[in-house]
Amino acid sequence: MSAIRRKFGDDYQVVNTGQGSSFPAPAKRKRQRFVEKNGRCNVQHGNLGGETSRYLSDLFTTLVDLKWRWNLLIFLLTYTVAWLIMASMWWVIAYIRGDLGRGHDDSYTPCVANVYNFPSAFLFFIETEATIGYGYRYITEKCPEGIILFLFQSLLGSIVDAFLIGCMFIKMSQPKKRAETLMFSQDAVISQRDGKLCLMFRVGNLRNSHMVSAQIRCKLIKSRQTPEGEFLPLDQRELDVGFGTGADQLFLVSPLTICHEINPKSPFFDLSQRSLMSEQFEIVVILEGIVETTGMTCQARTSYTEDEVLWGHRFLPVMSLEEGFFRVDYSQFHSTFEVPTPPYSVKEQEETSCLPSPAPPLTPTPGDPRNSRRERIFSLDGVPQEEPASRLPSKLQRMSSRNGKEALKAGGGPATQQASEKASSTGDLPLRVQHLGSFASPEEPVGNQQLQLKPLKVGSDAQTQSAGELEHHRLTLLPPPIPGPNLNPLPVAGGRPEDNLPAKLRRMNVDR
Repeated sequence: MSAIRRKFGDDYQVVNTGQGSSFPAPAKRKRQRFVEKNGRCNVQHGNLGGETSRYLSDLFTTLVDLKWRWNLLIFLLTYTVAWLIMASMWWVIAYIRGDLGRGHDDSYTPCVANVYNFPSAFLFFIETEATIGYGYRYITEKCPEGIILFLFQSLLGSIVDAFLIGCMFIKMSQPKKRAETLMFSQDAVISQRDGKLCLMFRVGNLRNSHMVSAQIRCKLIKSRQTPEGEFLPLDQRELDVGFGTGADQLFLVSPLTICHEINPKSPFFDLSQRSLMSEQFEIVVILEGIVETTGMTCQARTSYTEDEVLWGHRFLPVMSLEEGFFRVDYSQFHSTFEVPTPPYSVKEQEETSCLPSPAPPLTPTPGDPRNSRRERIFSLDGVPQEEPASRLPSKLQRMSSRNGKEALKAGGGPATQQASEKASSTGDLPLRVQHLGSFASPEEPVGNQQLQLKPLKVGSDAQTQSAGELEHHRLTLLPPPIPGPNLNPLPVAGGRPEDNLPAKLRRMNVDR
């Protein structure tokens, strides 16, 4: 036990290791089985009525299928009755010819010499049938009926010998006893293999002679009801043990673990550790192969009920490497140990893995270049400007523009707007176009006067104005011109402000 713990860890617990184990197997409830553990099918046929005559049509198979005690009884009775009947026929011939009373007369020639009574007739038949031929009793040439009976006896004896001896030979050579040297594990286990939940059991061959073309199949016996309401008692479903991959073809020279992968096509797709306690089913395992020594087909069967399926267990290894050969320890053939296994079914695991992940937050991520690009607004000359604090729809902007015009007409002069320095919206102009202002600084030389941009300032009491009013407001706030060359000539007093805008802005206003 200590060696096992060192090999597999302290968390693993070995079970079903025999009488010497300190972890006895749990008590299992008994239930009616469809196939016994030894492979015998627990089915009886009754109320055949007139169908029993079908057994006589195949008399040879019927005799072979009978139990040994009935075969021996039929064998003895057949020979005994046949011998008695034939001996009686010889005695009748001697009685009809009158040979019984004149057997000791040397001048009389009987049908069968030295036959005086029924025992002597029975001994003559046995000597003839067994070809013993002691030479004391024999048929004479003056008995044609004896010659005909002798021919019939030879033919009938050959037929009876061929039938009964052949039946006994076939029954003795049946490979049923060979199936007793094929082992199946007492329990099946469910655990993970290669990341997949699998149902596994173990098979082994006790003889050194191999099973040629060994193949294994599994059937699930479980009653069910169809969606149409039809009840199917003991419905049989196939369990895939590697038919598509060839894993069902076994090279059975050492114990092998047969694996059934539980997937959406498996009948155990929704089987969990909890539902296993309330399920009722039976797994029938069929192992077929050709006996290497006799060339006859052998079949071994066993079954596992729901209480013989262990969840979260794995079989203990039985192979070990010795000096020059591999050794199989059959004392650990039925042993299992516990392994960590999810208690959920494959269906539940797939449903859990298919659940959608939580949606990411809608708040902008800091450091996103797209957000920083939105935060920066450039003028036509490439100078970064401050983004407005709020952006109204076009309809609201137009309404604000009309309100701005009314406020100007009501007496709001340019000086008040210049003192408060309110922020203005661009109105009907595009959002990226800001208010353009060009003025000459009085402190700089005249030759160095250049076109400058006037940034908009955002205030808490911002006032929206149209593009025309913004331009008029800009012209009012500009200082008087300074003599000298001017890079940006100002408009005349009576001209239209739109005429002084750049060509691109004028085209945009015309389009609008």
